[in-house]
Amino acid sequence: MIRPRWEWAVDDATGGAVPDVTSPVFTTQYDAEQWLGEHWRELAAAGATVARLLHDGAQATPGVELRTP
Repeated sequence: MIRPRWEWAVDDATGGAVPDVTSPVFTTQYDAEQWLGEHWRELAAAGATVARLLHDGAQATPGVELRTP
């Protein structure tokens, strides 16, 4: 059985990948979204401005802006 792969691509303000930030791989969209909800502040502090949810390597949802108030 092949399980779906959900993971986050995390970009900086220039649209490039944020160095040293790696998303875990999830088997459900719910788990991936929950992880982002718990870690977005840390990602923003590392220089991330947008997180894009990928499903088996293809973008599945619009990007989520990571802005601190």
